[in-house]
Amino acid sequence: MAAEGSSSIDALGQFQLHPALGVIGASVRFTQSNLMMVVAGLAVLALLWVGMKPRAMVPGRLQAAAEMGYETIMSMCIDNIGLEGRKFFPFVFTLFFFILFGNLLGVFPLFFTFTSHITVTLALSLMVFILVTAVAIKEHGLHFFSYFVPQGIPVALAPLMVLIEVISYLSRIISLSVRLFANMMAGHVMLEVFGSFIVMLGGLGLLGYFPAALSLGVNTILIGFELLVATLQAYVFAVLTCIYLHDAVHLH
Repeated sequence: MAAEGSSSIDALGQFQLHPALGVIGASVRFTQSNLMMVVAGLAVLALLWVGMKPRAMVPGRLQAAAEMGYETIMSMCIDNIGLEGRKFFPFVFTLFFFILFGNLLGVFPLFFTFTSHITVTLALSLMVFILVTAVAIKEHGLHFFSYFVPQGIPVALAPLMVLIEVISYLSRIISLSVRLFANMMAGHVMLEVFGSFIVMLGGLGLLGYFPAALSLGVNTILIGFELLVATLQAYVFAVLTCIYLHDAVHLH
């Protein structure tokens, strides 16, 4: 929001990390980002436990949401990886809902979007990258390295093509992490800017009420759009993870 006593807008101030839980958080460097990760994890567990506890033939809303989440991610794994995708379902399911709840919770006031920090999204990307590489080596052994040598290329172009393939493979870490981080950060910056406009224009008196109302309308639309982006980015991250696992399992 606009800094107190100033007309400037500090749109990036919302991403600063601060100790959570008072003295305890300060002593162990436990920030609001870490706290929101715990909240997101507990929220996912609560959805699954409370939703599936009734085991009703005609599911209620929470049970229907839990079952739909299960079926959606299972279909995603099988469709993109193959029947082998069943064994990767727990990982992809956990990854998707952890990112989804982290994205969605940050839209609400007084909450923090931990996926707006590149360190978090980079850690998630590295986890996916290491898993995919480990699966590929386990499934194919040293034959995995043939992945970097396209079939049918001239021998003279082999070194260049291998270099390009290696760079492309390593760039998955950057593409996964930056896509999620940039989308979540950009959305919250826009919300902060238009929210600051509402406060600044509203303080101008009668002449500022109309543009302030316009800013409020834009911010309301942005919140809806941010909810859509939050869901879409979690889905894209999970789908790309499945595609990378497919390459690891089938080596192409």
